[in-house]
Amino acid sequence: MTVALFAGIRVRDLTTARAWYERLLGEPSFFPNATEVVWSVADDRFLYIREDSERAGGGLATVFLDDLDARIAEIGARGLEPTLRETYANGVRKATYRDPDGNEVGFGGPPRNG
Repeated sequence: MTVALFAGIRVRDLTTARAWYERLLGEPSFFPNATEVVWSVADDRFLYIREDSERAGGGLATVFLDDLDARIAEIGARGLEPTLRETYANGVRKATYRDPDGNEVGFGGPPRNG
């Protein structure tokens, strides 16, 4: 069975949000219409933003990665730092970023070795 995922986040202003998400995720993968921008985060897995000023904010999305430190460094090179960093009791780590509308995008990673 093939599984594809499209996770959407509502934003107030597409132009402002796109600039922020490009700093977080890099260049967009495609533009399906005038109110959405899509990024591929893995094969057949996408995160997109949609302009919807009345319902913007409050979104949550987490992407789990093999190399969390590399992703945080890559995002940092584009000028964003996590709002929150956590390490859970089992050693799993998470870095959370908040967009201008209050949506949260987290990146999780496995425990550090040693």
